[in-house]
Amino acid sequence: MRNTARWAATLGLTAATLCAPLGGAALAAPAAPPASLYAPSALVLTVGHGESAATVGAARAVTLSCAPGPSGTHPAAASACAELRAAGGDLDALAGPGGAMCTKQYDPVVVTVDGVWQGKRVSFERAFANECVKNAAGSSLFAF
Repeated sequence: MRNTARWAATLGLTAATLCAPLGGAALAAPAAPPASLYAPSALVLTVGHGESAATVGAARAVTLSCAPGPSGTHPAAASACAELRAAGGDLDALAGPGGAMCTKQYDPVVVTVDGVWQGKRVSFERAFANECVKNAAGSSLFAF
């Protein structure tokens, strides 16, 4: 009877040693979750007075992040993100001519947008004849 008990104890310890990695914490630990369910969308927008971003410094700059929700220092982040989504990220469509009446005073304003929109690199620059023309585009994206 002693040999049977010793044999059973040895078999039990061997089984526990070999099967321990297959149970417990190893099975309970899920795979690492993805970093995010959303493609990154983080932009830096600047505005400056001049004809080209290469020749002027930024007078104002804001950040805008749209995924998973609107955030950043942009004063109207929610509506700016909504406009970007509606335009499919086409910044040219948002910077189009508006219907406002502006003077013909030439005081150029340059707007730049750099960053990532839905996982794709974005670099945009648009010069407007003056602040009124920029605001006439009617987009809250450029209203900062």
